Amino acid sequence: MTLPLKASIAGALALTLAAGAALAQPPQGRGAALKAACGADFQKFCPNLGPTPELRACVRKNYESMSAACKAYLAQMRSQRTQQGGGGSTPQ
Repeated sequence: MTLPLKASIAGALALTLAAGAALAQPPQGRGAALKAACGADFQKFCPNLGPTPELRACVRKNYESMSAACKAYLAQMRSQRTQQGGGGSTPQ
């Protein structure tokens, strides 16, 4: 085999393996998006709280101090919940 052919085969194999690994990952849902947008804020303002009523109360208490990205994501979630008839008042 020539060197360019070996490189092409190696490249194709690498792409195939990368695609397989990507497909093996679970789809990112709302929890992953929430963690991406608000994870640092939750750790800063509400450490060691899981998805509980206490976390919701903590977020309401610290809402104004949270990052713009987190507030935007929470507003988006609230808007979707309101459109679905699930309430969603602004955290106070």
